[in-house]
Amino acid sequence: EQESEDDIHSSRSSLDRQSHHRANTTMHVCWYRNTSVSMTDHSVAVENQLSGYLLRKFKNSNGWQKLWVVFTNFCLFFYKTHQDDYPLASLPLLGYAVSSPVEADGIQKDYVFKLQFKSHVYFFRAESKYTFER
Repeated sequence: EQESEDDIHSSRSSLDRQSHHRANTTMHVCWYRNTSVSMTDHSVAVENQLSGYLLRKFKNSNGWQKLWVVFTNFCLFFYKTHQDDYPLASLPLLGYAVSSPVEADGIQKDYVFKLQFKSHVYFFRAESKYTFER
């Protein structure tokens, strides 16, 4: 069924109005990043949730910030401690690639992984081999 131009504009404006409230929903991220999630991936994601401390590298600095991180529903949620009720920030991971840092990244630490989507790059460091492998 074809949509009229008015239908397209009205659905876009309603999405724009709601985007600041639901910016991290799987549907919104899929739409925004022009990607999709299979039912199999969705089922696996619901069954696999992780939490623990990770160190996040500050941009253009040698410093690392220790954060309690919860991975659920294709998203990382960042808290100061495991006792916080609300996250400081979140990072929807759909479309991101996970890799090890390369020499050009200039990171000389163990247990570091790199998350990258287009020009957005984040580095995280685990405190142990066990946590890194999880």
